[in-house]
Amino acid sequence: MRSSRGSKAFMEILKRLGPVVLPFADAATRELPLARLLRLSMFQISVGMSMVMLTGTLNRVMVVEQGVSAWIVALMVSLPLVFAPFRALLGHRSDSHRSAFGWRRVPYLWMGTLLQFAGFAIMPFALLLLADGGVGPQFVGPMAAAASFLLVGAGLHTVQTAGLALATDLAAPEQRPRVVALLYVILLLGMVASSSLFGFLLIDFSAERLIQVLQGVAVATVAINLFALWKQEAINNVRAKARHIKGIPFMEAWRSFAQGSQIRRLLVVIGLGTAGFNMQDILLEPYGGEILGMSVAATTTLTALWAMGMLMAFSLAAVLLTRGADPYRIGGVGALLGVFAFVIVVLAVPMQSVLVFRIGTGLIGFGAGLFAVSTLLAMMSFARNEQSGIAVGAWGAVQATAAGAAIAIGGALRDIVTALGNRGLLMDSLSTPASGYLVVYYLEIILLLAALIAFLPLIRQGGPRHRTEERFGMPDFPNA
Repeated sequence: MRSSRGSKAFMEILKRLGPVVLPFADAATRELPLARLLRLSMFQISVGMSMVMLTGTLNRVMVVEQGVSAWIVALMVSLPLVFAPFRALLGHRSDSHRSAFGWRRVPYLWMGTLLQFAGFAIMPFALLLLADGGVGPQFVGPMAAAASFLLVGAGLHTVQTAGLALATDLAAPEQRPRVVALLYVILLLGMVASSSLFGFLLIDFSAERLIQVLQGVAVATVAINLFALWKQEAINNVRAKARHIKGIPFMEAWRSFAQGSQIRRLLVVIGLGTAGFNMQDILLEPYGGEILGMSVAATTTLTALWAMGMLMAFSLAAVLLTRGADPYRIGGVGALLGVFAFVIVVLAVPMQSVLVFRIGTGLIGFGAGLFAVSTLLAMMSFARNEQSGIAVGAWGAVQATAAGAAIAIGGALRDIVTALGNRGLLMDSLSTPASGYLVVYYLEIILLLAALIAFLPLIRQGGPRHRTEERFGMPDFPNA
């Protein structure tokens, strides 16, 4: 009797604290319970793990420990972006896929998982061959490393596109803002956790340890994705019987999807805004260390500040969009906050204030989070007649391509301006160590202002809205 009362009391506490402790608990519905939603979201952990390994851990290991030329490393890291423009095609193929079980998303999730596994399985040996040269022709090492990076890149883009499309299929329209926000929170947490884990495992670096870590990532990717997609997509006998019917060609499907001027303008906004937020991606920490004299430990906290800003933005966007806010207005506010954030970062130099710089960094993450969630939800709202794959793919293709190109341009622009200043080819006011960084920040302000100008007609027209008064999450969990 006492245990029963204690259990009921504990559940009452959970009911009251649930929405506070788990702000996305009410992303669940009776058709998509929280446990199933959280399990599905784990595909974002494998994606985040791959992103951290490619752009963070291996970037440093190849340059520092293995002595690979920096331009080769930059080329290898950028190779996965080759597949980014094909995400719309991947999404369309998953929309129209026919299989013996009637599945559409699961085959692509599994195919992407196998590509990731293959890339990570051969990567350690390819990198060792790239660093040491081996006894064969010199081109074998770069070719093998390029193949491994391409496989991982193709896999992670396929998994994320199909996974987001599956989440869109399963979620009720009014709950999609919270579902999308939850998926990106899991991605962010996966990146933070995996970066810490990789750093710990590679403290005592050796070639053998690198092989073990990469092979562990390969196995973990398969295990995580299998757990995530298990029994998520139901067998559909109607689709199974129609599997021999020829699907709609991609160009025809794209013309049908993008027939409205709003979609084309929104894609332009996504490209400009994403480039504006991401051009500084590899420059913030060097800027803090070289220009503001921050220590290594201090600059490492900048990533945490950026991540905290993103998490706060995800939470706020999920609440506002679920309550019927206009996603175009939310995205516009995010871009405007980005402009203010970069102005603050620029002002940190004459003020020589680390605090101001930290505030600007947090605001960059906050603005970028609002912009990303709202534009993705706006793009998903245009999906009709089983077009969620092509909608998510189009957003992902533009977003990933713009981000990758912006990062490359930002790094190159900083180096060019710094080199010109060092050679005395610029005015005295521009021949300072900060000039290369500041030119990039000014360009990001211009790009975000351009995104805002492109946004104005959409904001005037108004965007799709989702409103729900129903809250289903921790408060509706059964007591038994």
